[in-house]
Amino acid sequence: MVSTTIIWVFYKHIIKFNLLIPTISDMVPTLQGLQITPADFIFALRKKFQIIIKDPVSNKEKKMENKKSIKSMATAIFTDNRKKILFASFPADGHFNPLTGLAVFLQNSGHDVRWYTSVSYADKLKKLNIRHYPFEKALEIPDNNIDQIFPERKKIKSQVKKLVFDMIQAFILRGPEYFEDIKEIRNEFPFDIVVCDCVFPAIPFIKEKIEVPVIAIGVLPLTESSKDVPPAGLGITPVNSLIGRIKQSVLRFVADKILFSKPTKVMAKILQPHGINFEGSNIFDLFVSKSTLLLQSGTPGFEYRRSDLSKNIRFIGPLLPYNPATGRQAWTHEKLKYYDKIILVTQGTVEKDMSKLLIPTLETYKNSEYLVVATTGGSGTKELKEKYPFENIIIEDFIPFQDIMPYADVYITNGGYGGVMLSIQNQLPMVVAGIHEGKNEINARVGYFNLGINLRTERPGPARLKISVEKILCDGIYYKSVKKLSSEFSKYNPNQLVRNYIDEVLDRQVHVKI
Repeated sequence: MVSTTIIWVFYKHIIKFNLLIPTISDMVPTLQGLQITPADFIFALRKKFQIIIKDPVSNKEKKMENKKSIKSMATAIFTDNRKKILFASFPADGHFNPLTGLAVFLQNSGHDVRWYTSVSYADKLKKLNIRHYPFEKALEIPDNNIDQIFPERKKIKSQVKKLVFDMIQAFILRGPEYFEDIKEIRNEFPFDIVVCDCVFPAIPFIKEKIEVPVIAIGVLPLTESSKDVPPAGLGITPVNSLIGRIKQSVLRFVADKILFSKPTKVMAKILQPHGINFEGSNIFDLFVSKSTLLLQSGTPGFEYRRSDLSKNIRFIGPLLPYNPATGRQAWTHEKLKYYDKIILVTQGTVEKDMSKLLIPTLETYKNSEYLVVATTGGSGTKELKEKYPFENIIIEDFIPFQDIMPYADVYITNGGYGGVMLSIQNQLPMVVAGIHEGKNEINARVGYFNLGINLRTERPGPARLKISVEKILCDGIYYKSVKKLSSEFSKYNPNQLVRNYIDEVLDRQVHVKI
């Protein structure tokens, strides 16, 4: 299978060299920038154009003899393989940010990439040079602040009840609104395929009513039901004993028929007028079954084993936010040189309550022998700097994790999926403390696979934090486990895998004989 990128590289260079095939050495800079090896390029050309290049490393230019104008042929191929791709995401950083690197990659591969999401992300998309379609009929949730739109949510204390509320109000009821907007977009932009986050509630409508393929990206742990694991949403880890499996079976029944029955009924009621069948035992199964492919960010080593995994699920490695390779000065600080142990702590960008994790950590380690680097996501930075002006504390709105994580020894976090992926990639063990917004499932896996310690709370006390950090620093099992999974991560090329799956799904390559 020949990717659009191969065609684009070929097209670019035959024009540059006046319709002569350039040497591979001439094309290496372009190939490297697009993560294509010379060997893969030659293989693709041979397969696509049915020609033989006997000496791919020769510095001699070769003419291609053919019956057609190479220029017109290449132009036709390039135009046909340039796909129209619509990205769509729920308005939350954890659903939007992981897709940005992929979107830029596909755009640089020659595709026409556009994005449907909240106006909150207009500036980010403008910087990425990606056309933005804002919500028109869909409800806006400004700056990820669900409580602002639904003030009654603040009164809900139960973890399960809050999740049910979010599933219905923030997700399910927005599906038809997103669908109406996307239908309007298609009148202007006849997209070939939709790429969205895995719980984007318009997935069934797009796949069944617009009849275009949908590739869902797993931006959170797998939620599909399985006979081998507990139900999603409760943060429970699997047990393989007979008693454990019986208990899990009972829990799945309780979750589907009692705890999460209301979201399922609401979703089924919304789908019915559109003639869309509800497939699966809950809405999580529905989104999987209605996706053409579900491409899971991460690898099998960070997921519970399922013997009945659906055939449309693939692992693609850690899909991370766009990170410009050039034009940015890396963050650094003089204090990094003077401390033997460094602790990185964050609550992400959504959680505004500093008393949950930031303040307990700063209180625990102020005036200690450890350097504490705290990122606030822009919430309360000034106040925290005034309260903790200690020599061993650095507090900033934002620090690129790829700059600070290589220095850190422990990562304290509420468990955002992207941050956890980066922590694993940087071989950095974690102390995780988060329950809401699906973080209980992420943190359960951190503990289950010995990548860190799961405190199973939103508000850990200073004593628990200190004990957990010291245990990670002293017990080598956490470093060993995270290093092993990081090695597994390195074997995947997420962007290239997704591009290949898009080509596979569309299967619209033009076969040209020369």
